[in-house]
Amino acid sequence: MTGQADPAEEGAPPAPESAARVFGDALPLAEEYVAQLASDGVVRGLIGPREVSRLWERHVLNSAAVAEAVPPNARVVDVGSGAGLPGIPLGLARPDITLTLVEPMARRVEFLDQAVAALGTASGRSWRVVRGRAEERSVANAVGQVDVVTARAVAPLPRLVGWCRGLMRPGTQLVALVGARALEELPGMLPELAAAGMQNVHSRAVGADLGDAATTVVVMTRGAR
Repeated sequence: MTGQADPAEEGAPPAPESAARVFGDALPLAEEYVAQLASDGVVRGLIGPREVSRLWERHVLNSAAVAEAVPPNARVVDVGSGAGLPGIPLGLARPDITLTLVEPMARRVEFLDQAVAALGTASGRSWRVVRGRAEERSVANAVGQVDVVTARAVAPLPRLVGWCRGLMRPGTQLVALVGARALEELPGMLPELAAAGMQNVHSRAVGADLGDAATTVVVMTRGAR
C-alpha cells in the first residue's frame, strides 16, 4: 500500500457552469457519462486515472464543441470512438443528430454498448454501436449513408481519410479533432488530401466561449470524384 488515493475513487469532478449551456436539459446525462468515465472508464483502461480531474474541459466539453461544425439533423458516424469521444458528448449536445459509434476493440465496445443503453436509448436519442474498423466493407454496410464522419486523434489526416473513404459519399464531411502539430502540418498535407478526393479542407475554431475546452477541428468534404 502506498497510501496514495486512486483518482478514480475520488469521484467524478463537478460540472462547470459552461456545461449547462452546452447540454441544456441533457446535463444530467452528461454528468452520468462523466461519472461512467471516471469509474468504469478508468477501470477498463479507456481513460487514464490522471485525466479524471479534467474530464469536463479536456474531454467532454472539448468533444461537444464539435457540434458547431455539424449541420442540423445530420447522420453522424464517430470512428475509432474509444470511450465515446467525441461522439457521445456530441450526441448529448445535439439531440437532432443520428449517431453511430464505430470501434474495433471488444472492451471499448462493451463500454459503448452500456453508455448507449444508459444515455442514448433511455433519452430517446438515435444512437447505436458498430464493432469493426472504419475501412472494413462490413462496417460501411452496417453504418449506411452518413452526412458527417467525426474522429478524435485517431490517425494522421491522410491515413484517416483513407480509412474512412468507404463511409463517405460525395458531399460527406469529415470533422477531425486534431492536435497542434497536425494543424501546423495541415498546409503540407493539402496536396495528398486533394489527391484523395477531399475538398474545402480548412481548420475551424470551435467552443470559443468554453474557456480551456475550446479547440480546433479540421473540416473537409469528399468531392464527387
